[in-house]
Amino acid sequence: LPERERAELKRRKLLLEVTLKSFWIRKGSAFSTAVARPETELTPDMIATGSWRRLPFKPYNFSSLGLPPACGHLHPLLKVRSELRQIFLEMG
Repeated sequence: LPERERAELKRRKLLLEVTLKSFWIRKGSAFSTAVARPETELTPDMIATGSWRRLPFKPYNFSSLGLPPACGHLHPLLKVRSELRQIFLEMG
């Protein structure tokens, strides 16, 4: 369509322009149909047989924070003390 007619149809909302994108996908040099899971732990058996030398290992993430420790509660006397403090503060 000429630009003028196309602009008129777009103004009247009778024309919708759609952009299509396409991609070519090819097999790369590291393509494999088998999924190899890297090892996560080094066992004494691996060290004894020497099999650890030919196995891929998962890299360690040293910047991760890990789980927070699930421990600790207030001592019962500290709970009583904080309750009494709160009562006295409410009384003025």
